[in-house]
Amino acid sequence: MKEKKEKTTKEFKKLEETLIQVGLRIAKRGEGALFVIGEVKYTPLVNQSIPPFKAIDNPKLLESLALMDGAVIINKKGFVTAYGVRIKSTKVFKNFGTRHSAAISAATGDNLVVIVSEEDKKVRILRKGKMIMQIDALQRNVENNVSGAVKMLETIGAGAVGTIGTSLLLPTLGIAFLPGVIFFGSAYYLGKEIKKKLGK
Repeated sequence: MKEKKEKTTKEFKKLEETLIQVGLRIAKRGEGALFVIGEVKYTPLVNQSIPPFKAIDNPKLLESLALMDGAVIINKKGFVTAYGVRIKSTKVFKNFGTRHSAAISAATGDNLVVIVSEEDKKVRILRKGKMIMQIDALQRNVENNVSGAVKMLETIGAGAVGTIGTSLLLPTLGIAFLPGVIFFGSAYYLGKEIKKKLGK
């Protein structure tokens, strides 16, 4: 049972890394995308002619589908189940466009959302209706920090998940543990994480 859980966690981390790496490539070209891991209500905008496939096994196809208008939906096992879909926005991500509103609306329950902004070339990670991490695609060699960012995301855990509200542009606290990568969370939990990193 423990081995199965560790394997699932490892696969999920690999999926997160894949989505962020694909997102960074898209952002550098000045294009946008939206990935949702989990379940969400959507309306297809295009004919779903490509059968489900594992996202980590074919990042090139994943990237091509992400460039279509609409979101890419991935189930918890890592399979792309839909693409080019419209997610009904139930919330507004103030000062951002419709893609960000769809992202914040999809970031419910256990869903993980990765949004790529064509305007500012940043990749944002959302969970539980909050932004928890932001990666700047224009930061030199930021791709080298993705694995560390995903590890840090898992280390921080749910305690620090999001203090940015849907109507706020900036979080109460954002800390860059890695160049080009900012984590958002409460001062208490992020402060504890800093002390751990510094060995105090």
